[in-house]
Amino acid sequence: MTWIYITLIGYLIILLFVCLRIIFETYSSNKALAYLFFCIFVPVIGILFYLAFGINYWQKKLYAKKTGENDKMLELLKKKIPAYKESIINLKNIAGDDTTELAAMLLKDLHSPLTRNNRVKLLLNGEEKFPELMQCLGEAKHHIHMEYYIYEQDDIGTAIIELLITKAKEGVKVRFIYDDFGSPSIKKKIEKRMRESGIEIYPFSKVHFYLLANRINYRNHRKIVIIDGHTGFTGGINVCDKYINNKPGQLYWRDTHLRIDGPGVYYLQYIFITDWNFCCGKKIKPDTTYFRSNAAITEDTYVQIAGSGPDSVQPTILFSVLEAIYLAKKEILITTPYFIPGDAVVHALRIAAQGGIKVKLLVPGKCDSKLVNAASKAHYKDLLIAGVEIYVYNKGFVHSKTLVTDSSLSMIGTANMDHRSFELNFEVNAIIYDAPFAEKMRSVFFEDLKFSEKLNAKQWYERSLLTQFPEKLARLLSPSL
Repeated sequence: MTWIYITLIGYLIILLFVCLRIIFETYSSNKALAYLFFCIFVPVIGILFYLAFGINYWQKKLYAKKTGENDKMLELLKKKIPAYKESIINLKNIAGDDTTELAAMLLKDLHSPLTRNNRVKLLLNGEEKFPELMQCLGEAKHHIHMEYYIYEQDDIGTAIIELLITKAKEGVKVRFIYDDFGSPSIKKKIEKRMRESGIEIYPFSKVHFYLLANRINYRNHRKIVIIDGHTGFTGGINVCDKYINNKPGQLYWRDTHLRIDGPGVYYLQYIFITDWNFCCGKKIKPDTTYFRSNAAITEDTYVQIAGSGPDSVQPTILFSVLEAIYLAKKEILITTPYFIPGDAVVHALRIAAQGGIKVKLLVPGKCDSKLVNAASKAHYKDLLIAGVEIYVYNKGFVHSKTLVTDSSLSMIGTANMDHRSFELNFEVNAIIYDAPFAEKMRSVFFEDLKFSEKLNAKQWYERSLLTQFPEKLARLLSPSL
């Protein structure tokens, strides 16, 4: 009995210490409450979960150094690369006065240039992205930079690797970053052959067994390709056969990607270089060959890049999403596969809807995580009451991460509407200030609605308490999902 009392007292002391740490070190009150709830009411497991996932070991130690290196690289770019400096334009020249505040915020916060003279191309699903990407890779003359969260060793993955090997043998410099957690097949099957062929390839933030849990929190979720310093790709599509809807009986995968030609690629290149220098011993130094212009471009589309992650001073992508919502006057169209946005986004959408703005949210009918799906549904009631229209996509799985406001501003990128994308992962979004492109995005959104079901507000909030309980419970854990 004595040992039982000693163990109990010891556990209570540890629990008290952990709770105090949560209170003092967790910035978000909702997140703090979730951790406190879990630690107190789920003995031992709750404490272990917080110690594994809740403490920002690596953000404090490892990524602080990366932040400093990022700043140094940016200063070098401004001094040594005229094209980068010249890409920053007068905000008064942007088409549409309602979006200048967003552009100014990104310019001040990130020093992300607002660029013009870009050509942008919307790519729907893997059927459109991969042929376009393969063609551009085949035309590369100087360098290919690739960065992916998920890269599978399947048909399309193998085809791209074979093309990269060919280009490397032709003398094109090929650099490849893969996320060590998201792309295990690269490490096991093909990395050695790629290196032997002249490709420089490195994992981002290696996962070792004793560090496994915490490093899962800080993954590189970006999908970036830069070719010859003037052509870039980004968006929601990883390299995997499931994104190509060409096999009978397979789950239809609805996703969105973007091709950019022009100075809008410069900040994508900056992100890649800083990520490369973080995970590779052979650092890239600023060089004009990595920031090239394309005289053949006659279009004049305005493009800006927003990137954020554990190395960011503040959650820039979250702030850019909020600013876009606040600046909207007539319409907000959002597509996201994972919707666990936190109070700030929920409140912004509710205020917009109650202010007479048409707000439409498109989410998957079926999600690949039951817990995430339940946590998402817990937010629907408040949004529906406020007048937000919520649609569930039933044709397959919608994986697009897009936002369109007032048929003038569009966002396409890698960031989901969830805590993980806003605060824990390395993400990147492209922002396009162009009415014709936004109208095209708007048309795609309404085409997707044809395969979706609109939730009935009255029926939704009259559901039984038994149905709502798992969702409410999942919502308590949402800051940790």
